[in-house]
Amino acid sequence: MGQSLCCTQVDQSTVAVTEQFGKFSSVLEPGCHCLPSCFGYKLVGLLSLRVQQLDVRCETKTKDNVFVTVVASIQYRAMANKAAEAFYKLTNPREQIQAYVFDVIRASVPKQELDMVFEQKNEIAKAVEEELEKAMSTYGFEIVQTLIVDIEPDVHVKRAMNEINAGKFSKWILNSRSSFVQYITFPDKCLVKQTAARLRVAANEKAEGEKILQIKKAEGEAESKYLSGLGIARQRQAIYFDTMKEIGASSKSSAVFIPHGPGAVKDVASQIRDGLLQAESVEK
Repeated sequence: MGQSLCCTQVDQSTVAVTEQFGKFSSVLEPGCHCLPSCFGYKLVGLLSLRVQQLDVRCETKTKDNVFVTVVASIQYRAMANKAAEAFYKLTNPREQIQAYVFDVIRASVPKQELDMVFEQKNEIAKAVEEELEKAMSTYGFEIVQTLIVDIEPDVHVKRAMNEINAGKFSKWILNSRSSFVQYITFPDKCLVKQTAARLRVAANEKAEGEKILQIKKAEGEAESKYLSGLGIARQRQAIYFDTMKEIGASSKSSAVFIPHGPGAVKDVASQIRDGLLQAESVEK
């Protein structure tokens, strides 16, 4: 903005507020304007119409007693047709916006558990935007967009969530033998209650994964032993048939097949004894 004598220049995307003898007079659009100071006109301030961004970090607690920090990004701008309200009604619009963001987030997040907060972050952003639009339009500001850009749980809760994901991963990758055991130390006793439930879930998931690994290992060993025994049996059968083939092909073979087993041995002994007795009777 430039000013020379009674003329003043207003830059693009900016409006100027003027007063006459201390009373609001008009809002000047971008361009060159004449302000005769002899008649009491005076330029009192400028107002940017550009979109501005405010990042708000709000700490609150979820329904399952987990402390989280919600980061909201608010994009807003002053409305040209309500420039006077935007200039006069609020001393610090950024602080006013921050106060409304705190109010909405701390009213909605405690009604939901941590997992639901992550899933419903778009709904939280929509609730913040609707509340801001109703409140800030009265003061001449437009809310362009509201985003929940981050949800940061306590560091110990993050570790517990990683344990749960590790347990689920070990169940899915059955051939993995990696260990996901981690030991967590809690310097603050009040955090133990907040993470105990999640650690129990993580332990159950990990134990279930290890159980499946053991079952699959035992099934594999049993299958291996079965196939090994089947191979040996087939090998013995092949040797037996090859031996029978060779004996049958030889005309001078003197091999005698003797049944094996306790009863079979007794029968063979009886047959030998009877044969000897018959031979002696023939000689006599």
